[in-house]
Amino acid sequence: MTPRVKNPFKHIPDGLKAMMAVEASVAASSLEHSLVELVKLRASQINGCAFCIHMHVTDARAHGETEMRLHMLNAWRESPLYSDRERAALAWTEALTLLAATGAPDADFELVKGQFSEVEQVNLTLAIGAINLWNRLQVGLRAAHAVEAAE
Repeated sequence: MTPRVKNPFKHIPDGLKAMMAVEASVAASSLEHSLVELVKLRASQINGCAFCIHMHVTDARAHGETEMRLHMLNAWRESPLYSDRERAALAWTEALTLLAATGAPDADFELVKGQFSEVEQVNLTLAIGAINLWNRLQVGLRAAHAVEAAE
């Protein structure tokens, strides 16, 4: 794959600064880092963003996430490996990532309300919106992920 723009972020320093501020805000929230990584990875899987999948698998592993939970994420509904809180976040992630098809169903939001405070609901929704924007930048401009040597 050939990138469409070599270094897109040099063209949008203010936009990049704003996105990084959003990321810092989510990181400073009470949301667990592991949960945020699962959300970012799941949205990136849905959007087919190889750059972000690579980034968030790498980050999740570095923070102690298990290989099996990463492998099973695409089938989280059928796997007992995820907590009720993670399940609510993943359902909300799918609902918002596929917004045109889902309309953000009340049933999915009720799951979120049962597991997250109002502040956390807003931060979770912000995190989902942010990763969807990052995915659109990376997929749309054809960003290539790093390639490691064979282990």
